[in-house]
Formats: sequence, C-alpha cells, structure tokens
Amino acid sequence: MENWGRLSHLFVPSFLYYFCELMESPVVPEVTLAAVCPGEDECSAAIYFTGFQQAIGGIGSVIMMPLIGNLSDAYGRKNLMMIPLVLAIFPNAILAWKRTTNFFYAYYIIKTLSIMVTKGGFLCLSLAYLADNVSGSKRVSAFGVLSGVMYAAYLGGTFASRVLSTTHIFQVAAALSIVAAIYTMIFLKETTRQTGPLEHPILRRIENDEDGFGSSKNKGLIGKIPSPRVIVRLLRSSATFSLAALVAFFNNLAEGGLQVCLLYFLKARFHFGKDQLADILLIGYIGATISNMLVMPILGPRIGEEILLALALFAGFLIMFLDGIAWAAWVPYVSSSMGFFLFLASPALRSIVSKQVGPNEQGLAQGSILGISSLANIISPLIYSPLSALFLSEKAPFHFQGFSLICVGLAWLVSFFLSIMIPILSRNVSSNQNSMEA
Repeated sequence: MENWGRLSHLFVPSFLYYFCELMESPVVPEVTLAAVCPGEDECSAAIYFTGFQQAIGGIGSVIMMPLIGNLSDAYGRKNLMMIPLVLAIFPNAILAWKRTTNFFYAYYIIKTLSIMVTKGGFLCLSLAYLADNVSGSKRVSAFGVLSGVMYAAYLGGTFASRVLSTTHIFQVAAALSIVAAIYTMIFLKETTRQTGPLEHPILRRIENDEDGFGSSKNKGLIGKIPSPRVIVRLLRSSATFSLAALVAFFNNLAEGGLQVCLLYFLKARFHFGKDQLADILLIGYIGATISNMLVMPILGPRIGEEILLALALFAGFLIMFLDGIAWAAWVPYVSSSMGFFLFLASPALRSIVSKQVGPNEQGLAQGSILGISSLANIISPLIYSPLSALFLSEKAPFHFQGFSLICVGLAWLVSFFLSIMIPILSRNVSSNQNSMEA
C-alpha cells in the first residue's frame, strides 16, 4: 500500500479510539438501567435515554461533520483530528472515577454533548487523511484496511468488556483514550495534497458559481462553514453522489435503529447479560475484521464497490429478519455471523464517495455524507425508540417483541434497492456523455 509508514500512524490511534468506544458499549445498557431503573431488566425510560442521546448527538453532527471536514481541507487533518480524540477522554474518566447516579448523569450530559463531534468526526478526518495519501484506484483497499482496523478494535474492545469488570472497563478506556491523543500528537504527520489525474474537483466548480465565494480562504471560521446551498449542490453534482447520499441515509437509519433496539430486545427476550451481549458483538466483529482486512482489498478492485455495497446491505436485512423472529437464544449468535457481509457496506460507500471529488474536497465530501448519516441518527431514535419500548412492554398491540427489528431491516432493504441503482445510473450517464462527445 502507498505511504504505508505514514498510514500506520493513523491506524494505531484509530485502533485505540474504537477499542475504547466498543469496550464500554456492552456495559452502557447495564449502567443506564442501574441508574435509571435499579433492579429491572426492562425499562422504557432507559431506552428513551439512549434514543435522546443519539438524537441530540445526531443534530449536532449534522452541523459539525461538514464544518470539521471543510476546516480540515483548509487547516489540516491532524490539527482537527485532535479535537475528537481529546473530547473522548472526559466521559470515560467520569465513570472511571465513580458510577453513582449523580456521576452517571454527569457522564450522560458530557457524553451527549461530546458525541456531536466524536461520533463521526474522527472517522471523517481519517477517511480524508487516507484519501490524501492513496490514489483513487487503491482507495477501496485502503478504506477496507481502515475499516478492518476499526473492527479489529471493536473485536478487542468487546473481548475486553467480556473479561474486565465494569469498573475496570471505564478506567482502561480513559487511559487508552489519553494514549491515543498523545500518540497522534507526536507521530502522525500532516499531509500535503496534490491533484492527480483521477480526481474531479466538483466543489471547485460549485464555488466558482458562488458570488464572492472564491475569497473564502481569506475568511475566518465563519467563512469556513459550508452553506446549505453548497452542500445541496454537491449532493446533486452527480447521480452517483446523490444515490450514495440516499444509501448512507437509510443505512444509518437502520444502524441507529439497531443500536436503539437490539441490546434491549435481547435483554428482554432472552434475559441476556453483559457477557452474552459481548459474545454477540464479538462474533459480528470477528467476521467484520476478516472481511474488511482480507476480502475487501482482494475483491474490491475486482468486482467493484457497488456490488459489495449491495451484498452488505441485503445481509443487514437478513440479520434483522432473523433476529426479529428469533425463536431460540442461539439464533442471534447465528445471525451475528453475517456481520462478515454487513460491515462491508461502510468502506464500499466511502470509496464510492471519495472518487467523486478532488483531493482538496475530501474533507467536505466525507463530512457531508457523515452529516447526512447523522441526520438519520436523529430520525432513527424518534422512530425506533417508541416502537421498541411499545413492543417490549405489556401494552403492545400484539405480542411480537422483535417487531421493531423487522422495521429496522426494512430500512436496510430500501438502501439495498437504492444501491443497485448506482451502477445502472452511472453507466447510463457515461453512455450519454460518450454519445454527446461523438
């Protein structure tokens, strides 16, 4: 891979960052239930707490992701990358100190505010950093390796949550978050971007159409905030980019629903505890690590990102369908193994997006897609939190505890149908352009 030495210094903090994030994930439902509804396995208030946090974080991310991406285009990826790395330290440090009710609410407030930047900010900047250092023809492999590193971190973090006590989980997470920030500050080198023959600077054409926009480089922070008009025109700049944005929306609508519903469903349906929830995640992340680090770099350049994207999204629908109708405790373990395919969706989509813009526009492009994903994260809990709370309660209109998971699967099915249109429309546009040139 190109610039392997430089990219390795991106992979190390990426691993640590996501290791900490997933190490605490299986524990958070138990901590939330203990603080909000002590002694209970089912609690609508805890589901609403999770959904509210996700919605608020999504609202902030809609604004922050394009802004962070655009600022990184101007001021450098590394400088902006330090912000989410530092912010991620504080919530872990609070629960590492104490897990009383008051400390939980302090954690909850700080976590809700910080995820506006941390949820997608580090990923946005990592993708742009990769695009700066890898040519267009090899990006699908590079994005696959980055995703593989992330899922390896998820795997390690989930395993750590399986063997560590709840107190030690947050202590280790706080310490490793500090290490990730220090490592990035010392070892990660800033990139210089040069235009290559494969890049198409869509945003530059958009900027030239804006009155006075060409002087934005001389403006301060406010001048770096991309206007809604610029983002809309970016999304409409090509059929491929527009469809990729729609796929990102429905994919994250489903992912958000999965985060809201699945762990609480398994706890209510099969009385799963921390260890069982960690095992479910562990199986999924083993498959994701293998598929992203081995399958994506090999098959991506050969069969194309579009086919891998469609395969992954259909796998998401099948997983939710099986979980929704789960008739025994072993079914979620089997369905989680299909994460081997599901987790190919994100790197495939990011590779498609990165090829639509030039090198000085990667930050804004990736940030805009993540902003759309954050919008889906706002809407998702508004839909799935009440639905999940209703069907896990005794007031459900009919007894079907997995109904909310079936609805999550439908969002993945919609994104699947949208994804299969990407290569079709791309070929039609290319054919029309060739006809006009002839």
